[in-house]
Amino acid sequence: MPAWLFFSFTFFTGRQIETTMIGTLVNALAILVGGILGLLLKKGIRENYKTTVMQAISLSVILIGVRSAFKAADLLEVIICMAVGSLIGEALGIEDRLENIGTWAEKRFSRSAGSGFSKGWVTASLVFCVGSMAIVGSLESGLSGNHETLFAKSLLDGITSVVFAATLGSGVIFSALPVLIYQGTITLGAVLLKPFLTASVIAQMSGVGGLLIAAIGINMLQLARIRIGNMLPAIFLPLVHFMVVQLF
Repeated sequence: MPAWLFFSFTFFTGRQIETTMIGTLVNALAILVGGILGLLLKKGIRENYKTTVMQAISLSVILIGVRSAFKAADLLEVIICMAVGSLIGEALGIEDRLENIGTWAEKRFSRSAGSGFSKGWVTASLVFCVGSMAIVGSLESGLSGNHETLFAKSLLDGITSVVFAATLGSGVIFSALPVLIYQGTITLGAVLLKPFLTASVIAQMSGVGGLLIAAIGINMLQLARIRIGNMLPAIFLPLVHFMVVQLF
Protein backbone atom coordinates (compact mmCIF):
# COMPACT_ATOMS: atom_id res chain seq x y z
CA MET A 1 0.00 0.00 0.00
CA PRO A 2 1.41 3.44 -0.93
CA ALA A 3 2.50 5.49 2.07
CA TRP A 4 0.15 8.41 1.30
CA LEU A 5 -2.82 6.05 1.09
CA PHE A 6 -1.91 4.38 4.37
CA PHE A 7 -1.58 7.68 6.24
CA SER A 8 -4.79 9.00 4.65
CA PHE A 9 -6.68 5.91 5.73
CA THR A 10 -5.17 6.13 9.21
CA PHE A 11 -6.11 9.79 9.46
CA PHE A 12 -9.75 9.13 8.61
CA THR A 13 -10.51 6.36 11.10
CA GLY A 14 -12.63 6.15 14.18
CA ARG A 15 -13.32 9.43 15.89
CA GLN A 16 -11.66 11.47 13.15
CA ILE A 17 -14.21 10.37 10.51
CA GLU A 18 -17.08 11.11 12.87
CA THR A 19 -15.78 14.62 13.56
CA THR A 20 -14.99 15.41 9.94
CA MET A 21 -18.33 14.13 8.62
CA ILE A 22 -20.61 15.76 11.22
CA GLY A 23 -21.78 18.51 8.83
CA THR A 24 -22.75 16.04 6.11
CA LEU A 25 -24.41 13.68 8.60
CA VAL A 26 -26.55 16.53 9.97
CA ASN A 27 -27.47 17.53 6.40
CA ALA A 28 -28.59 14.01 5.50
CA LEU A 29 -30.57 13.70 8.74
CA ALA A 30 -32.33 17.03 8.08
CA ILE A 31 -33.45 15.80 4.66
CA LEU A 32 -34.63 12.52 6.15
CA VAL A 33 -36.66 14.19 8.90
CA GLY A 34 -38.02 16.87 6.57
CA GLY A 35 -39.04 14.27 3.99
CA ILE A 36 -40.90 12.17 6.55
CA LEU A 37 -42.64 15.26 7.88
CA GLY A 38 -43.62 16.24 4.35
CA LEU A 39 -45.20 12.84 3.73
CA LEU A 40 -47.18 13.12 6.97
CA LEU A 41 -48.43 16.57 5.98
CA LYS A 42 -49.09 15.65 2.36
CA LYS A 43 -52.87 15.32 2.69
CA GLY A 44 -53.11 18.33 4.97
CA ILE A 45 -51.57 20.78 2.50
CA ARG A 46 -53.85 22.14 -0.20
CA GLU A 47 -52.67 21.84 -3.77
CA ASN A 48 -52.64 25.60 -4.38
CA TYR A 49 -50.49 26.12 -1.27
CA LYS A 50 -48.02 23.47 -2.40
CA THR A 51 -47.84 24.99 -5.88
CA THR A 52 -47.25 28.51 -4.58
CA VAL A 53 -44.60 27.43 -2.07
CA MET A 54 -42.84 25.33 -4.71
CA GLN A 55 -42.76 28.33 -7.04
CA ALA A 56 -41.38 30.51 -4.25
CA ILE A 57 -38.66 27.97 -3.49
CA SER A 58 -37.89 27.66 -7.20
CA LEU A 59 -37.34 31.41 -7.46
CA SER A 60 -35.17 31.29 -4.33
CA VAL A 61 -33.11 28.47 -5.85
CA ILE A 62 -32.54 30.57 -8.97
CA LEU A 63 -31.44 33.51 -6.80
CA ILE A 64 -28.99 31.34 -4.85
CA GLY A 65 -27.59 29.98 -8.11
CA VAL A 66 -27.16 33.40 -9.71
CA ARG A 67 -25.42 34.81 -6.62
CA SER A 68 -23.03 31.85 -6.58
CA ALA A 69 -22.37 32.17 -10.30
CA PHE A 70 -21.13 35.74 -9.83
CA LYS A 71 -18.35 34.46 -7.56
CA ALA A 72 -16.45 33.23 -10.62
CA ALA A 73 -13.77 35.67 -11.75
CA ASP A 74 -12.91 34.01 -15.08
CA LEU A 75 -16.13 33.83 -17.11
CA LEU A 76 -14.37 32.30 -20.11
CA GLU A 77 -13.22 29.36 -17.97
CA VAL A 78 -16.79 28.90 -16.70
CA ILE A 79 -18.12 28.78 -20.27
CA ILE A 80 -15.47 26.29 -21.36
CA CYS A 81 -16.05 24.12 -18.27
CA MET A 82 -19.79 24.12 -18.89
CA ALA A 83 -19.36 23.13 -22.54
CA VAL A 84 -16.71 20.45 -21.96
CA GLY A 85 -18.43 19.14 -18.82
CA SER A 86 -21.72 18.82 -20.70
CA LEU A 87 -20.02 16.82 -23.46
CA ILE A 88 -18.50 14.49 -20.86
CA GLY A 89 -21.84 14.13 -19.09
CA GLU A 90 -23.66 13.36 -22.32
CA ALA A 91 -21.04 10.75 -23.26
CA LEU A 92 -21.40 9.12 -19.84
CA GLY A 93 -25.20 9.44 -19.87
CA ILE A 94 -25.24 10.67 -16.27
CA GLU A 95 -28.82 11.97 -16.33
CA ASP A 96 -30.18 8.72 -17.81
CA ARG A 97 -28.24 6.71 -15.24
CA LEU A 98 -29.65 8.81 -12.41
CA GLU A 99 -33.16 8.30 -13.72
CA ASN A 100 -32.53 4.55 -14.14
CA ILE A 101 -31.36 4.32 -10.53
CA GLY A 102 -34.47 6.21 -9.47
CA THR A 103 -36.69 3.88 -11.50
CA TRP A 104 -35.00 0.85 -9.92
CA ALA A 105 -35.47 2.36 -6.47
CA GLU A 106 -39.12 3.04 -7.25
CA LYS A 107 -39.72 -0.61 -8.13
CA ARG A 108 -37.72 -1.76 -5.12
CA PHE A 109 -39.09 0.53 -2.43
CA SER A 110 -42.32 2.11 -3.65
CA ARG A 111 -45.56 0.18 -3.25
CA SER A 112 -47.71 2.32 -5.50
CA ALA A 113 -47.03 2.33 -9.24
CA GLY A 114 -46.75 5.69 -10.96
CA SER A 115 -46.05 7.50 -7.69
CA GLY A 116 -43.37 9.71 -9.21
CA PHE A 117 -40.72 8.21 -6.94
CA SER A 118 -38.01 8.56 -9.60
CA LYS A 119 -38.81 12.23 -10.27
CA GLY A 120 -38.77 13.06 -6.57
CA TRP A 121 -35.50 11.22 -5.98
CA VAL A 122 -33.67 12.73 -8.96
CA THR A 123 -35.01 16.26 -8.46
CA ALA A 124 -34.25 16.35 -4.73
CA SER A 125 -30.82 14.72 -5.19
CA LEU A 126 -29.80 17.32 -7.75
CA VAL A 127 -31.15 20.25 -5.73
CA PHE A 128 -29.42 19.10 -2.54
CA CYS A 129 -26.11 18.06 -4.15
CA VAL A 130 -25.46 20.71 -6.80
CA GLY A 131 -24.39 24.19 -5.83
CA SER A 132 -21.81 26.22 -3.99
CA MET A 133 -23.09 25.41 -0.49
CA ALA A 134 -22.60 21.68 -0.99
CA ILE A 135 -19.13 22.11 -2.46
CA VAL A 136 -17.77 24.90 -0.28
CA GLY A 137 -19.42 23.55 2.88
CA SER A 138 -17.94 20.09 2.34
CA LEU A 139 -14.53 21.57 1.61
CA GLU A 140 -14.66 23.68 4.78
CA SER A 141 -15.56 20.61 6.83
CA GLY A 142 -12.64 18.66 5.42
CA LEU A 143 -10.01 21.38 5.41
CA SER A 144 -10.71 23.30 8.62
CA GLY A 145 -13.39 21.38 10.53
CA ASN A 146 -15.78 24.32 10.09
CA HIS A 147 -19.31 22.95 9.61
CA GLU A 148 -21.27 26.22 9.73
CA THR A 149 -22.01 26.30 5.99
CA LEU A 150 -23.32 22.72 6.00
CA PHE A 151 -25.40 23.42 9.11
CA ALA A 152 -27.01 26.36 7.29
CA LYS A 153 -27.54 24.16 4.23
CA SER A 154 -29.11 21.51 6.47
CA LEU A 155 -31.75 24.00 7.63
CA LEU A 156 -32.53 25.04 4.05
CA ASP A 157 -32.61 21.44 2.77
CA GLY A 158 -34.77 20.32 5.69
CA ILE A 159 -37.42 22.94 4.93
CA THR A 160 -37.23 22.26 1.21
CA SER A 161 -37.56 18.49 1.72
CA VAL A 162 -40.85 19.01 3.59
CA VAL A 163 -42.36 20.72 0.55
CA PHE A 164 -40.67 18.36 -1.90
CA ALA A 165 -41.94 15.25 -0.12
CA ALA A 166 -45.46 16.66 0.16
CA THR A 167 -45.40 17.44 -3.57
CA LEU A 168 -43.14 14.82 -5.19
CA GLY A 169 -43.55 11.86 -2.82
CA SER A 170 -41.37 9.41 -0.94
CA GLY A 171 -38.44 9.54 -3.38
CA VAL A 172 -37.31 12.74 -1.68
CA ILE A 173 -36.43 10.86 1.52
CA PHE A 174 -33.94 8.65 -0.31
CA SER A 175 -32.09 11.70 -1.65
CA ALA A 176 -30.38 11.79 1.76
CA LEU A 177 -28.15 8.92 0.55
CA PRO A 178 -26.66 10.72 -2.50
CA VAL A 179 -26.09 13.77 -0.28
CA LEU A 180 -24.25 11.61 2.24
CA ILE A 181 -22.08 10.00 -0.45
CA TYR A 182 -21.49 13.16 -2.52
CA GLN A 183 -20.68 15.59 0.28
CA GLY A 184 -18.87 12.93 2.29
CA THR A 185 -16.59 12.15 -0.66
CA ILE A 186 -15.74 15.84 -1.13
CA THR A 187 -15.10 16.26 2.59
CA LEU A 188 -12.80 13.24 2.91
CA GLY A 189 -11.07 14.04 -0.36
CA ALA A 190 -10.43 17.66 0.62
CA VAL A 191 -7.43 16.76 2.76
CA LEU A 192 -5.73 14.88 -0.09
CA LEU A 193 -6.47 17.72 -2.53
CA LYS A 194 -5.55 20.51 -0.13
CA PRO A 195 -2.52 21.73 -2.14
CA PHE A 196 -4.75 22.32 -5.19
CA LEU A 197 -7.79 23.94 -3.54
CA THR A 198 -6.92 27.60 -3.76
CA ALA A 199 -9.47 30.36 -3.24
CA SER A 200 -9.67 30.99 -6.99
CA VAL A 201 -10.35 27.32 -7.76
CA ILE A 202 -13.14 27.16 -5.17
CA ALA A 203 -14.62 30.38 -6.58
CA GLN A 204 -14.63 28.96 -10.11
CA MET A 205 -16.19 25.68 -8.93
CA SER A 206 -18.84 27.64 -7.05
CA GLY A 207 -19.49 29.73 -10.15
CA VAL A 208 -20.15 26.67 -12.30
CA GLY A 209 -22.24 25.11 -9.55
CA GLY A 210 -24.23 28.33 -9.30
CA LEU A 211 -25.22 28.12 -12.95
CA LEU A 212 -26.40 24.55 -12.46
CA ILE A 213 -28.41 25.38 -9.35
CA ALA A 214 -30.09 28.24 -11.26
CA ALA A 215 -30.93 25.77 -14.02
CA ILE A 216 -32.52 23.50 -11.43
CA GLY A 217 -34.77 26.38 -10.39
CA ILE A 218 -35.79 26.85 -14.01
CA ASN A 219 -36.63 23.14 -14.27
CA MET A 220 -38.64 23.35 -11.04
CA LEU A 221 -40.71 26.18 -12.55
CA GLN A 222 -41.19 23.96 -15.63
CA LEU A 223 -39.99 26.76 -17.89
CA ALA A 224 -37.64 24.38 -19.72
CA ARG A 225 -36.26 20.84 -19.57
CA ILE A 226 -32.54 21.26 -18.93
CA ARG A 227 -30.49 18.06 -18.69
CA ILE A 228 -28.63 19.20 -15.59
CA GLY A 229 -27.38 15.75 -14.64
CA ASN A 230 -25.21 15.64 -17.76
CA MET A 231 -23.64 18.98 -16.81
CA LEU A 232 -22.39 17.84 -13.40
CA PRO A 233 -18.79 17.08 -14.52
CA ALA A 234 -18.39 20.79 -15.27
CA ILE A 235 -18.23 21.56 -11.54
CA PHE A 236 -14.92 19.74 -11.13
CA LEU A 237 -13.20 20.93 -14.32
CA PRO A 238 -11.78 24.15 -12.73
CA LEU A 239 -9.91 21.90 -10.29
CA VAL A 240 -8.72 19.65 -13.13
CA HIS A 241 -7.58 22.69 -15.09
CA PHE A 242 -5.62 24.03 -12.13
CA MET A 243 -3.95 20.66 -11.51
CA VAL A 244 -2.95 20.34 -15.17
CA VAL A 245 -1.47 23.85 -15.18
CA GLN A 246 0.51 23.11 -12.02
CA LEU A 247 1.86 19.85 -13.42
CA PHE A 248 2.85 21.15 -16.85
